[in-house]
Order: sequence, then C-alpha cells, then structure tokens
Amino acid sequence: MARGGGRRTAVATAALGILLAVTALSACGGSSGDGADSRASGPPGGTGRSSEAADPTRIPGVGDRLQARIPGDSRQVVAVYGDGRDSADSTVVLYTKQGSGWHRARSWAAHNGTKGWTTDHHENDKRSPVGVFTLSDAGGVLPDPDSASGAGLPYTRSASFAAPRWWAKSYWHDFDYVIAIDYNRVKGTPPNDPTRPEGTSKGGSIWLHMDHGSGTSACVSLPKPAMEYLLRTLDPDRHPVVVMGDRAHLKA
Repeated sequence: MARGGGRRTAVATAALGILLAVTALSACGGSSGDGADSRASGPPGGTGRSSEAADPTRIPGVGDRLQARIPGDSRQVVAVYGDGRDSADSTVVLYTKQGSGWHRARSWAAHNGTKGWTTDHHENDKRSPVGVFTLSDAGGVLPDPDSASGAGLPYTRSASFAAPRWWAKSYWHDFDYVIAIDYNRVKGTPPNDPTRPEGTSKGGSIWLHMDHGSGTSACVSLPKPAMEYLLRTLDPDRHPVVVMGDRAHLKA
C-alpha cells in the first residue's frame, strides 16, 4: 500500500473506457492550433534567485491573496506562470520547502488554455482557471514512471485516457501521463472520473499533461521529461498544490 491512499492500476473495459474518455476529456481535449514552443525553459520574470533571497518564505511572483491559499502543510508547489491573460504560453516551476524556505527545483516551458486565463472558468471557454488547487491523483495510458518507489501520487493506468484518434496525430499522446488538478472534481478518484461537484457548466478534467506544442482547452501541458519528473517527485505526504495563473493575477 502506497502513501496517500495507495496506488491504483486499472485497465478499463472497452465500453467504460469510451464513456470515461468522451466525458472526461471534454475540458482538456481537442486541437487548439499548431506550432512548436521554442522558448527557453528558464524561470519566468521576477521568479529568479534574487526574489528567493529577498523572502524565501514566499513563492516568488505570488501576491498575498493566493499566497494565503497555499496550505500551511504543503511542501511542494507547482507554480504555473502564464505569460499574459490572453496568452497560451507559460512557465512551470517546481518549488520545494526546506525548513521555512521555498527553493526552486526545476522549471520548464509549458502551455495553458488557448485563450489564456480566467478567474471564472466555464466549460469550453478555452481558458485555464486562476487559483490554488491541490494535486491528489494521477494516471495515463503509460505505466506509472514511479511504480518502484510506491511513494508518489495514486496512479491509474487505463486505455480510457487515450486521446480520440479523430484528433490530429500530434495530440494522440497528450494523456500518456496526467496529473489531476483538483478543480471541480472528487479527490481520490481517477483523473478521468466524470463527476463534477459544482456542475458541468463549471468545466472539469483540468490536468497537467503532455505537451503537443500549443495551447490547450484549459489544462497545463508540459514536456514528457517534466511529467515523468513530477510523477516521480510529487509526494502525497508533502501535500503538493498547483498555483496557477497569468503573472498579473498571480501577483494581485
């Protein structure tokens, strides 16, 4: 039994797989445009080591409002710094807490919703929700890259995560690895569970997942090595959360 409620390994039946795939991918799936991301995977503006030195007890670039929503027992923060309110480009930085100070562990170029960010997300608005959300469950088409340690997020492997083959081929591997962002979902269930506690109009199935080189429908997408690193590193016992939004909203 792994920490954080144990690991799940599942292979869905064909009928259930189709149902979950169609329902749960509604927020995150679909072609959003082409184009590779050529940006360097360095830290975003205002989140470098000088900021950490100024106040290591805070996540750089995050204002009081969102800073206060980071749980006191959280020792892992995935910060998503959107380039702008209407931009699909972002940078993801993993911070880990040592003592009372936060330290930048890794950073990657990433993408968010095609139309940018919103503080009032709704289904199919093509914007990612701004906020602080826990990270409780993971899964995907591929085997768990952290299966040996048994210390990572509960992981559900299932063919039901596979992207529909009527999507462009560049999107077929988007959900090989996913980490559920706990927005309008039930914690402790597979990421593609279709339950929406706040109703379907508020959207759902918002994940960290594999990048296809352009914006998403609402998720945050990262390169495969980044997803593998996060799946090996995020630990339920360290209460990981994601802090996400465009830089202006994050600083507010």
